Amino acid sequence: MRQSKSGLDFNTQHDLFGQVEPITLSIEKTADKIGVSTATIHNWIKTGYLLSSNGKVLSSSIENFIAEFVGKDKLIARANKLKKDNHNHTLLSNIIENKINSDTFDDNLGEMYQNSLSESFRNKEGIYYTPFNVVKDMMKSITDVENKTFLDPCCGGGNFIMQALEAGFKTENVYGFDTDINAVEITKKRIFNKTGYKTNNIICADFLNSPQQNFDYIFTNPPWGKKLSQEERKQYSIIYNLQKNIDTSSLFFVVCLQRLNNGGKIGFLLPEAFFNISTFEDVRKQALEYKIERFIDYGNIFKGLITKAQAIILSREFANDDLVQCEFENTKFTRRLNSFVNIPKHILNFWAKEDDVKTIEHTFSVHHITLQNNAQWGLGIVTGNNKKICKSNYTADCKPVFRGQDITKEGLKEPVLFINEEDLKFCQQVAPIEYYKAKEKLIYRFISNKLVCFYDNEQRYILNSANMLILKDNFPLSTKQLTDLLNSNFMNWLFDKIFHTHKILRGDLELLPIHTGYFITNKDFDEDKYLNYLQIEIKDGTYRVKR
Repeated sequence: MRQSKSGLDFNTQHDLFGQVEPITLSIEKTADKIGVSTATIHNWIKTGYLLSSNGKVLSSSIENFIAEFVGKDKLIARANKLKKDNHNHTLLSNIIENKINSDTFDDNLGEMYQNSLSESFRNKEGIYYTPFNVVKDMMKSITDVENKTFLDPCCGGGNFIMQALEAGFKTENVYGFDTDINAVEITKKRIFNKTGYKTNNIICADFLNSPQQNFDYIFTNPPWGKKLSQEERKQYSIIYNLQKNIDTSSLFFVVCLQRLNNGGKIGFLLPEAFFNISTFEDVRKQALEYKIERFIDYGNIFKGLITKAQAIILSREFANDDLVQCEFENTKFTRRLNSFVNIPKHILNFWAKEDDVKTIEHTFSVHHITLQNNAQWGLGIVTGNNKKICKSNYTADCKPVFRGQDITKEGLKEPVLFINEEDLKFCQQVAPIEYYKAKEKLIYRFISNKLVCFYDNEQRYILNSANMLILKDNFPLSTKQLTDLLNSNFMNWLFDKIFHTHKILRGDLELLPIHTGYFITNKDFDEDKYLNYLQIEIKDGTYRVKR
C-alpha cells in the first residue's frame, strides 16, 4: 500500500473527529474510471474483485484491481481497454502538428491519424472514420448547392467536408465540428490545400453544445456508442426531450433533424442496430415522419467491428407514400414508405422487399396471440469466470451445463461443461433456481441469427449464451408445440425479414404471431399444413400469399 514519507496511508482520509476512514468512490465514478458499466462494477463487488464500504468502492481495491487483474484475467476483458489505450496522445499530437505545418502535407493524413489511435480509444470515443467511397456514394444525389450550407457535425479527418467542396459548396458555407483538435487541424489544412481558403468554420467543440444554427445539408458518420457519463445522459435527455439511455449516434441524428432547414437533406452512416433494435424505436418513428430517399447497407467496412454500417438519406419534407430506394447486399429495389409504418417496433427492415412485407402483413392479419405476458423468461447463468466455476470433466457432485452452441434443432450436443450447484452462489447472475428445474421449458440460443430452440423436460442448466422461457399454465400451446413452431423454416424466415439480428431478444420473440387456430385441429406441428392454414406458399424460393 502506498505511503507518504511521514508514514500516512494515501488510501485513507481523516474525518472531523480524527478517525481514519477509507477513501472511496461512488459506483458511477468507479465505472467511469475503469471504463465499464455500473452493473459490471456491482458484479465485481459481488465476486470479490472490488471491495465496498457504505455503498461505495474502496479506492485501495480499485488500484489493486487495476494492478493485479487488468490485462491478466479474462473475466475483466472489458477493463483491459485501460491497458490497450497505449498510444501516446501528446507525442501523436506533436507528430500531426509537424506534418500539418510541413511543405509535404499528405492528404491521407486523416487516415494515418485514425490508424495511429488505439482500438480501445476509438471504441470509447466511437471513432470510425468513413471510407471515401462510402462518403461519395452517400452524397451522390446532392445537386442543388447554390448558396446552400453544409455541415458535418462530427467531421473527423474531413472526408464529408472534402466531398462537399467537390460537390460545389462554397468554402465559406461549409461547416464542421469535432472534439478532437488533431482531426480539426487536419480538416482545416485539407481545405486550405484544396481551395487556398483559411476557414474558421471548422471548430473544435462538441456540436451538441454548440449555438443554435440551421443548415441545408447535414451529412456525417456520428460517434457510435460513445461512452457518456450519467450526468451527460441526464443533461441531453432534458435538453432534447429524449430517453436517458439514448445512443450517441441517435442523439446526433435527432439533434441534426432539429438543425435542418425545411427542404434540407440529411445523410447519416449508422450501426445496423439503429434500424432494428428497440432502443432506437423513438428515433425511427421521427425519421418516418419525413421523406426517406435511400437506405443503404455498406456491410462490415470498419476493421474490428462486427456490426454493419448502414445509411439513411432523407429530406425534411412532409412524408407521402413515396418510393424509397433500398440497397442491401448488392441488391437494389424500391418500397413504398408506408410499407415501413406497420412493421413491429417501427423497424426499418429495408432488407425485405415489398412482396415480403405483404406476406408479413398477411401473417399478422390472421388471428393470433403472442408470448407477451404469457411466459416467464430466464437468462442463462453468468458465472463471471467459466474456467473457475465450470469443470470440463464430469464428477458425481456436478450437473451438466449447456451453452448456446450446444443447442441444435435436432437436440442437444453432448455436454462438455459441468457445474456444482453449490457454486451457483458465487456466480454473477443466476435466474431463480425453479426456472432451471421447471418440469418443462424452452431453451434457445441467444447469440444467433436464426431461431434455434430445444424442448427441455430434464431440468437442465444453461449458461448465458442461452436463455429460457416457461409458458404459463393457461397458454393454449404446449412447450413442445411452441418449440417446433419457432424452429420452423417459415418462422425463421419471418423473424429474419422483420428483425434481422444476431441476437435472439426476448422483446422480438414476444412480438412473433402464435396462430393458435392451427393447433385446435392439429396436435403436432407440420409445416406444410401450417402454411396451408395461413394460405401461404413457397414461390421462387421464398414465401408468398396464395392468390
